Amino acid sequence: MSWVRIWVHLVFSTKNRNPVLFSEEKRRLVFQHIKQNADEKKLGLDCVNGYKEHAHCLISLPKEQGISKVAQLIKGESAHWMNENNLLEEKLIWQDDYYAVSVSESHLQSVRNYIHNQEEHHRAKSFNDEIDEFEKKYGWSLIKNEE
Repeated sequence: MSWVRIWVHLVFSTKNRNPVLFSEEKRRLVFQHIKQNADEKKLGLDCVNGYKEHAHCLISLPKEQGISKVAQLIKGESAHWMNENNLLEEKLIWQDDYYAVSVSESHLQSVRNYIHNQEEHHRAKSFNDEIDEFEKKYGWSLIKNEE
């Protein structure tokens, strides 16, 4: 029997970083739905939260699925559900791209805390500033420039 534990911090934004999740109530709805749907599909979602134009997920990748499939399932189904139920004034469309980094077991709680405290975090720092930090920290700006 195989045993796999690969933790991933997944971050994705709305199309054009449009702040369609401006309502705390709407964010709560979509994030609760993402968690429930992920649990039903056994996607290994530990926690999810975000802010007006993005979401953070901590995922223990299932051994039979990669991050691209898990991201597709989470993003596609949540947008479909929100739009089908007319829960937002505008359509929810997630951007195709996403950020994903591995997380060591020793850092799980700090990542959970970071995800759970998105409201407070973004009072002091914009999502664009956060992305700039991620790109510098993980060298993504170098990769983007080489493409």
